[in-house]
Amino acid sequence: MTRLYVAHRRGIKAYLNNKVGDAAIADDLTQEAFLRLAEGGATAVVNGRAWLYRTAHNLAVDHHRREARRRTDTVDTEQLAAVVDDTPAVEELAAARSALDRVRSVLEELPERTQQVFVATRIDGMTYSEAAEHLGISDSSVQKHLARAVHHVMQRMKPR
Repeated sequence: MTRLYVAHRRGIKAYLNNKVGDAAIADDLTQEAFLRLAEGGATAVVNGRAWLYRTAHNLAVDHHRREARRRTDTVDTEQLAAVVDDTPAVEELAAARSALDRVRSVLEELPERTQQVFVATRIDGMTYSEAAEHLGISDSSVQKHLARAVHHVMQRMKPR
């Protein structure tokens, strides 16, 4: 391990400095590469030099990814003012809430098991098999209850 450190520390640091463009970060990443070598058991590594350069490369890539996630671009307030507000109008929210209340009341007209199947598959996003297992019924029962619920909701929600 010491032999690898003495032989390759400068080369790894220069390689990383070229990749990240910052000597302090390159120094930290060099130490990280050798630390990983020590923790991973240097005796198990067949080609220590190749392993170190591959590790250094991976550390540089990880560093760039972290920096890209951290970086935010500044935007002028004029540009922000040009962003369209897609918040629904109060009237649209009221209409949507009313429609949702209507669907809830239509669903309450159904038997409890049919309501449970509808909620499990259409609201909770369960597959037929998951809903069947959750409710302790067969897949075909789930399909029948769901068909009944959808048909009922469609009929009752039709505009008159």
